[in-house]
Amino acid sequence: MTVTMTPDRFEELVGEALDLIPPELAKAIDNVVVLVEARDEEEPGLLGLYQGVALTERDSHYGGYLPDTVTIFRDSILDICASEDEVVHEVAVTVIHEIAHYFGIEEDRLHELGWG
Repeated sequence: MTVTMTPDRFEELVGEALDLIPPELAKAIDNVVVLVEARDEEEPGLLGLYQGVALTERDSHYGGYLPDTVTIFRDSILDICASEDEVVHEVAVTVIHEIAHYFGIEEDRLHELGWG
């Protein structure tokens, strides 16, 4: 069953999820834009996507790049949730998961940590 939610409410949840990032880590986030889109056209079931150069891969030549992006796919998340509480949880997991990629944490490790 798909949850119905306004785009504004969904964006609020994304903001609340970003607030869950510990302040010492949040301060380290630089040159990243968080976007909300309806769905990924190439992979319609994708919940979130990080695109950019992870901190662990940046060196002294890193500069002049466009911002990295974290995209959260609203309709894909709403499709898999049966309640607003589930949406809140899934948004938090997805946001943390994608931000973790920015810090260079790989998929397998995220699953081990419960952020899969």
